[in-house]
Amino acid sequence: MPNLYTHAESNTRKTWLYLTFFLVFIILIGWAISWAIDSSVILIFAVVFSIATSFFSYWYSDKIVLFLTRAKEIKKEDSPELYRLVENLCITAGLPLPKIYILEEQQLNAFATGRDPKRGVIAVTRGLLNRLDRTELEGVIAHELSHIGNRDVLLSTIVVVLVGIIVLITDFFLRLSLWGRGSNRERGNNAIAFAVVLFLAILAPILANLMKLAISRKREFLADASGALLTRYPDGLARALEKISRDSIPLRVANDATSHLFLDNPFKNQEAKMWLHKLFLTHPPMEERIAALRGLKI
Repeated sequence: MPNLYTHAESNTRKTWLYLTFFLVFIILIGWAISWAIDSSVILIFAVVFSIATSFFSYWYSDKIVLFLTRAKEIKKEDSPELYRLVENLCITAGLPLPKIYILEEQQLNAFATGRDPKRGVIAVTRGLLNRLDRTELEGVIAHELSHIGNRDVLLSTIVVVLVGIIVLITDFFLRLSLWGRGSNRERGNNAIAFAVVLFLAILAPILANLMKLAISRKREFLADASGALLTRYPDGLARALEKISRDSIPLRVANDATSHLFLDNPFKNQEAKMWLHKLFLTHPPMEERIAALRGLKI
């Protein structure tokens, strides 16, 4: 029977696979644009920048996520019931106690981060603590602990940073190509080079986001199943997801870079306004997740 660690080794391998892909992807972008604007400096910059930022994302991605979401660490005396619940589940799962953070938001939501179980972090919103019963809250916490135990927290936080890097670097190269259009190159070649740069500036962020979203959807199904195995009561998480799906309160700190980390899509009632959210789903449909939990045999 699968347990909390069934996919840990697989996700660790995937972490390095995706990290390597992003490194190569950034370098290829640098090579293509350096060819387009006839400057080898761009390729050198892309190689150095991709290696440096990948190293930075490995060590500091969790801190970046906590900063972006404005989460605040709490101690046991601040929320003793929550701490006891997390402690009990960690003992069952064989995981070290993670740091616990609170988002002062009324939306029902949570996320986990940290590059390994020893540095795990669980963050929950104030609304989640106030509006879920103990069994439902236990299901949510078990889901987030499963992200830590399955080692997909590292994968997700690295992807957050690297997708942002690809967006920034393509935008930088696009601006640089615009600046270089006044050189002595022939007008026809200059127009072709600019078209190549423009194409890459549009395509690269789309491909990077597609990968990020695909990872997000898979890891949510996995964490639902692993969390249910941990509590031995799938209906607790299923009931929590039902309440969360009916919640219409927006999350003020929500942004595209971190939305896939949350238990549920934080952009409540904004999907119709944002075309990106209509094209790309960060989470599986809630009804599918609930149906899978209700059909899970423990």
